Amino acid sequence: MAAKMNYINGEWVPAKSGKTRQIINPATGDLLAEVADSAVEDVREAIAAAKESFYGPGEWRRMSASARSKKLLEVADEIEKISDELCKLESMNTGMTYNNAVGNIGMVVGVFRYYAGLINKSEGRVNPLDAHPGIQSVTVKEPIGVVGMIAPWNVPCLMFSWKAAPALAAGNSIIFKPASLTPLTAIRVFEILDKVGFPKGVVNLITGPGGSIGSELASSMDVDMVTMTGSTPVGQDIIRASASNVKRVGLELGGKSPIIVYDDANIENAVEWVMETDFSNQGANCCAGSRVFVDEKIHDEFVKILVEKTEKATVGIGLDNPNIGSLVSKEQLKTVMGYIESGKAEGAKCVAGGYQLTEGFYAKGNFVRPTVFDECTPDMKIVKEEIFGPVVTIQTFKTEEEAFWKANDTCYGLAGGVFTENYARAIRASEELRAGIVWINHYNWAYAQCPWGGYKMSGLGRELGEEGLEEFQETKQINVMMNSNAPGMW
Repeated sequence: MAAKMNYINGEWVPAKSGKTRQIINPATGDLLAEVADSAVEDVREAIAAAKESFYGPGEWRRMSASARSKKLLEVADEIEKISDELCKLESMNTGMTYNNAVGNIGMVVGVFRYYAGLINKSEGRVNPLDAHPGIQSVTVKEPIGVVGMIAPWNVPCLMFSWKAAPALAAGNSIIFKPASLTPLTAIRVFEILDKVGFPKGVVNLITGPGGSIGSELASSMDVDMVTMTGSTPVGQDIIRASASNVKRVGLELGGKSPIIVYDDANIENAVEWVMETDFSNQGANCCAGSRVFVDEKIHDEFVKILVEKTEKATVGIGLDNPNIGSLVSKEQLKTVMGYIESGKAEGAKCVAGGYQLTEGFYAKGNFVRPTVFDECTPDMKIVKEEIFGPVVTIQTFKTEEEAFWKANDTCYGLAGGVFTENYARAIRASEELRAGIVWINHYNWAYAQCPWGGYKMSGLGRELGEEGLEEFQETKQINVMMNSNAPGMW
């Protein structure tokens, strides 16, 4: 099996050390591929290529917005042509179900098309200077420069598009680092970028361990911005490392999002969406609404329906399209099972699931039954910490004020959900939740046109929407003296 290589300066190259690492199907234990196991010297080569492409010839950043738009549309078209291949690859590499991958890859295409259209509509402005009528002042947007990108393992291809599409639309040069466990769709997409054709050094791919590569991207004086989706502790490390040249930092970090279910909610609908956010993608959703707060008047009915539906959920190999696939690795399986055992030890009532699946074909993979904990309290580990597994915690509330207080009692602030048939209640709750995204009577959907990001320790900046483009742009003021013969100050 030929090892997949890095893509640097328009060429496919092995890691300088010659080392490779194996990529395993987490559901079956089968070997999927071998990829370059890169180190700091490989990252530095990619950084140098990106820097030369941006500050040297600058072909990409000097290209018209319309020309860059055309390239991004070509990328979208080529991704769409092989979408089935990408869906299967994403499912096998991450453990997610094929249907889940279909939604993700569809959005990848949509995100590239959205930013291809938006960059044509991005405008500066003329600033009126009443005190100096002889001077014309304009504000323009320019690319930041060299952008390092670090993606997570849960939705790797989707995260590539959220970062690369707006950064490239703005005219930047990029170095993309996929998660060490799940690099395969990124490699395949870079084959598309190579086919479409970008100036040398504009698009670069490095595979390997996150610690050393991410640290080099964050600390390098030649990287102008770093954007990362991942855990809050890693985000904190990146902030510290980025102080080297005070680079721009964009972070989408952890979450422990609340869902409030009022007594007038459509309970069946609320249950469906709780399962959608907490069980789809095996619970590996940064916005997962895993802290569910239910009005005590409907608690028993809500739990009964949730347990019944949870027990019917199917778990299996992603390509077979069960409800829930495999966790991404044995390490993540150990982490999730550790949280489940912690919940039981701390006194939460496990009313569904709560165990690893090990019989038959399950023995080769990393499978957990979806788990529901009732009678939880705010101080429990399963309530306070992000699990990134198919685990739901339930608490009750008597008053709206209690629900808001409990919902906001977290260091995170990525998302939140509200289920009610009362419009005034819904708006009131959406105003009180300290989160960057709020869904009402549904949950977990993302839109290319709408900004994505959180409050507090859930990150810095926004992805998607117009804000997602602005993340990768600098703002410049240009002032022109219209009459060069006007007397000066001296």
